Amino acid sequence: MKIRIVGGGPAGLFFAYLMARADSGHDVRVYERDPEGATYGWGLVFSDVALAFVREIAPEVHDSISSGQVVFDDMEIVHQGQHVTLAGNTFHRMARIDLLGALQRHCRQAGVGLQFDRRIDDVSECADADLIVAADGANSAIRTRYRERFEPTLDERPNLLAWYGTTRLFEPLSLIFRQNQHGLIVAHCYQFSPTHSTFLVEVSPETFRRAGLDRMSEAASLAYCEAAFAEDLQGHPLLSNHSTWFRYTIVKNAKWYVDNVVLLGDALRTGHPSIGSGTRLAMQDAIALFEAWRTVGDHVPAMLEEFRRTRRPRSDSLQQAAIKSTEWYENLGPKLHLDPISFAYDYLRRNGRVSHAEIQKRDPALAAAYERLHPAVERVQ
Repeated sequence: MKIRIVGGGPAGLFFAYLMARADSGHDVRVYERDPEGATYGWGLVFSDVALAFVREIAPEVHDSISSGQVVFDDMEIVHQGQHVTLAGNTFHRMARIDLLGALQRHCRQAGVGLQFDRRIDDVSECADADLIVAADGANSAIRTRYRERFEPTLDERPNLLAWYGTTRLFEPLSLIFRQNQHGLIVAHCYQFSPTHSTFLVEVSPETFRRAGLDRMSEAASLAYCEAAFAEDLQGHPLLSNHSTWFRYTIVKNAKWYVDNVVLLGDALRTGHPSIGSGTRLAMQDAIALFEAWRTVGDHVPAMLEEFRRTRRPRSDSLQQAAIKSTEWYENLGPKLHLDPISFAYDYLRRNGRVSHAEIQKRDPALAAAYERLHPAVERVQ
């Protein structure tokens, strides 16, 4: 097969590698619009479950990306100035640029052609391909050009986010809720390397306007956030990497493929940073599309339908959980009066997929503390 992949992120690179490794006769090329070595994010988070998928199908890739990971077992909620530890939440973190570098190396070893600084907005540039994979991100140019056929729904959420880094090392994945004269400001932060942490700041539209962040420069916004989280940063600076404010868009598509063009990763469907699902979904998409080829062979229409049929139910379920998590952050006002234990408990149950019984198993200390505050809660013997 002649396979052309638009977008050199985790979805496109992993699928390229799997196909090239499986059959050296495949002609696989990846076109990436950015220069080699460029990345505009900080760290990535994987759960044990997400990494298990990679380990099962490509242990050599798993070993490559595992060598640079930082692993901690706990989370921490900071609310009303108090720290609440949430046990049993193992997360693997690594630098986004390290993941991309590892995937690029494996692709080259498998014979994949990688072209950087190459932007493709129209599939006519790949007219001779048997299969075209649009893995060009949430703002996919391919999906946009053919939107009448893919029928995307783009739901821009109201809260605003800025993606910073810092040299303050947050070992537990930490969610920090601070209130000042302008309103609530939230930080999602975690160490992803021996020297750096991701520090994602989130505010409501009301806080954004009251604070004047809508009128501030990038540098002034960074200084404002440093001051808001001075107690948490402990003298460490925030770092910018094109860290401008943005609203997150929930992407859905009625059609997953059109003719021989299929969407993958964020171009197909987005999760949300609050559950750290984007890279996991992207790499699972790559696996699912590869498995569809293994099932039906080189018949592209059958392959793409098999991908949609087998992948969509799980994908939709994960995205729905991400939407519920997003809505939790967007409607925090009525919850801010809760004591720190009850607030942390409410956070764990925000997407409707975690029961009290599961919290008892994962974090018995938190469950017991919540039961002391709320004796009427159903107990599981």
